[in-house]
Amino acid sequence: MDEVVEFFKCDECDNKDFQLVYSFSLRFHQVNFANQLIYDKILEETYQCTNCGKTFTKADIEKGLDVIKKKYRRD
Repeated sequence: MDEVVEFFKCDECDNKDFQLVYSFSLRFHQVNFANQLIYDKILEETYQCTNCGKTFTKADIEKGLDVIKKKYRRD
């Protein structure tokens, strides 16, 4: 089999180019042993299509790549 390169593409516009978008947040919660709130820093990464702006999670992209792998897999 010759070498084949197939890209994950946006399911809205068929574009193959994405940019990484970061979202930063804090999650506050109480603990049983103190009256104070503690917090966790949260960093979320999403990938945005450079053409239409639709966003995908890393899991969405991995799922799409699995579909491509299955298409070429020889059983």
